[in-house]
Amino acid sequence: MEVPDRAPAVSPDGRAVVFKLSARGRDVEGAVARAALEEHFWLPPDADAARTLKTFENGRNRIVAVAQRKLLARPDEPLWLTVNDFLTR
Repeated sequence: MEVPDRAPAVSPDGRAVVFKLSARGRDVEGAVARAALEEHFWLPPDADAARTLKTFENGRNRIVAVAQRKLLARPDEPLWLTVNDFLTR
């Protein structure tokens, strides 16, 4: 799976970072909840959009890895990553 050069963006409501992945020849839009970034990537609760995107970029490898696993397990569901997706089991 490759990550296209499309820049991630904070959702209009500020509750997620939206990003794109290329999976099996198609582009897939995904989102990681802001709560997950706060809980697992040390995003401060009062962070602005620039800091939110910087935190996403710093955690991109782990976020993409989790997104890839979730896409493989549930290819027909929307790709929405939550706090629970980042818990170690």
